[in-house]
Amino acid sequence: MSLSVIGSGFGRTGTMSLKIALERLGLGPCHHMEEVMEHPEQLDHWRAAAKGETVDWDTVYAGYRSTVDWPGAHFWRDLAKAYPDARIIHTIRPVQSWWDSYSRTIAKILGATGTSGANHEMETIPQMAFAIVAEQTFAGSYDDKEATIKAFEKCTDDVVSTIDAERLLVFEVSDGWQPLCDFLDLPVPNEPFPRSNNQDAFIEQFGSLAEGAFGP
Repeated sequence: MSLSVIGSGFGRTGTMSLKIALERLGLGPCHHMEEVMEHPEQLDHWRAAAKGETVDWDTVYAGYRSTVDWPGAHFWRDLAKAYPDARIIHTIRPVQSWWDSYSRTIAKILGATGTSGANHEMETIPQMAFAIVAEQTFAGSYDDKEATIKAFEKCTDDVVSTIDAERLLVFEVSDGWQPLCDFLDLPVPNEPFPRSNNQDAFIEQFGSLAEGAFGP
């Protein structure tokens, strides 16, 4: 089994909804940050990737047919090269909406995690996430609105300018099944498009990553 779909969009762009949708379309299991939480043995692979070490992506994604969300989204260039037949889905949402959601969720976890830094051993999942998201994706400015929005927009520009158009779907989950299924050459399911991981659901699912991030 190898990856058929690679998600390059940032967290809080509907990646959990896309994960569920891909699995319902038969393109699962789909990797997502929650998979690292459920399988902490994966941490060694992501720690190595965060340090820039050589990673065997077939080993990292053994048993998965697709990937969305961080940490994998940060390595979209490497994954696109490693799996040249895979299609790329880049999830987006309106910039202000993304910032409002990100700042109330992921940014709070990163802030509670504290500095891990390139010299830290990244022994826990929050430390790994801090290294990849806060330090590498956002160059340390993970709580600065202007800097994070600039990184958000630059990622979209980079993906669009790098990936061949026929291989890429820039996707808003609010558009539902049709553009996704057209892109993947699959029939539209007779059910509503999944809507998952709003702010309350995120806090319930990921709040334990960093103690105190969302209060007592």
